[in-house]
Amino acid sequence: MEKRSGKVVVMHGLTQDEAVAAMRAVKSSLGVKDEVAFAMSTEANLGWKLAELVEHVLEEHELITGKN
Repeated sequence: MEKRSGKVVVMHGLTQDEAVAAMRAVKSSLGVKDEVAFAMSTEANLGWKLAELVEHVLEEHELITGKN
């Protein structure tokens, strides 16, 4: 597994509106636009090790933002 670096916020139990509000608040408080990757817990990823989830989220974030 390749080690990526970056900031990741994982949320659990939030509604979609709450998650969007949390993402906006985090970005605003850190003064960033695309530098933080966000994820919601799912039935599929709740059993993953945290390191695996972070790696997966960062990989997807790189693909979406075009940043390597």
